[in-house]
Amino acid sequence: MKKLFLLLFISHRVFAQGNHTDGAVKHEYVINNFKTESGVVLPQVHIIYGTYGHLNAKYDNVVLLPSHYMADYHGYEWLIGPGKALDTSKLFLVASELFGNGRSSSPSNTPEPYHGPRFPVMTIRDNVEAVHRLLTEEFKITHLRALIGFSMGAQQAFQWAVSYPQFCDHIVATSGTAKTYGHGVVRLEGQIAALTADDAFQNGDYKTEPQKRIEAFAVVWTGWLYSQEWWRKELWRDPAKPNLTLEQVLNDYRKNFIPGADANDLILQMRTWEHHDVGATPGFNGDVTKALASIKTPILYMPSATDLYFPVGDAQFEAAYIPGVVLLPIPSLWGHTAGAGSSPADEKFLNDCISKFLK
Repeated sequence: MKKLFLLLFISHRVFAQGNHTDGAVKHEYVINNFKTESGVVLPQVHIIYGTYGHLNAKYDNVVLLPSHYMADYHGYEWLIGPGKALDTSKLFLVASELFGNGRSSSPSNTPEPYHGPRFPVMTIRDNVEAVHRLLTEEFKITHLRALIGFSMGAQQAFQWAVSYPQFCDHIVATSGTAKTYGHGVVRLEGQIAALTADDAFQNGDYKTEPQKRIEAFAVVWTGWLYSQEWWRKELWRDPAKPNLTLEQVLNDYRKNFIPGADANDLILQMRTWEHHDVGATPGFNGDVTKALASIKTPILYMPSATDLYFPVGDAQFEAAYIPGVVLLPIPSLWGHTAGAGSSPADEKFLNDCISKFLK
């Protein structure tokens, strides 16, 4: 149960309260006149990122860890440390934060004329292009030993594989697909509807956060987070808290899902999620299978067997088109969160499999 509440969908503000791997250093990278895929030119964008370890003299020990929904750069510490897949005594880890998370450029922290609902939709490709500039211009890094992504991080991983087919030696994608299919769009639209359903939202120009709307959003999101069997078996129970009830668990998600989050930021990242499609990369004419077939990087594709966000069937469909892919579902009842090691068994499975793949 401690792990469950530490995660709370691995939200960056809750996760940040845990004990982080020693040595993470926060950085900020600024790009002037950043042209988004939609054609909007933002006068300045900021990318927050963290680093672990040290870049070696050959610049060949770099692993990129792109963040997931509303996460910060601490979101991959289940993979980092002694006995885990990523050894910071040997590797230089760069953990980037998505636009819209409230720390990198977002609706909530960008000045007019792009504040709040006027902030443009940022695609996964926008995020990849910005981080590519960070790596190549700030660090002069032109190749990665590996790229590992969970959820929206996995979406970025697939986009890197298509946009920059020679940039990585290895890619690992957990609990995420190369395209958001129709059912995922419908789910996200339902969660956006929960945020915007009444006048409190003020079309995004609210003066105070629409807290009841955020709580409604959190309940809808929670219903998709874990598998049905996870709920039936009551895996939320904690032996240390024998009197804990389902009502208390649900109320904790309602009140503390992503504490302090801004509604426009939540929506922006959902729009990023919705629009993701590697087939829309220039040169593929909207054909996701053609884009997948172009991938040259070895990929370890690890969907969660019980994910309701990115169903394993979608991963199986995509894997059929990716040359040389290793499709390895995570045998877990923890739904979407299995891809971030949300149970001790999931964490061990991921670390063991990723370690073996990277070697």
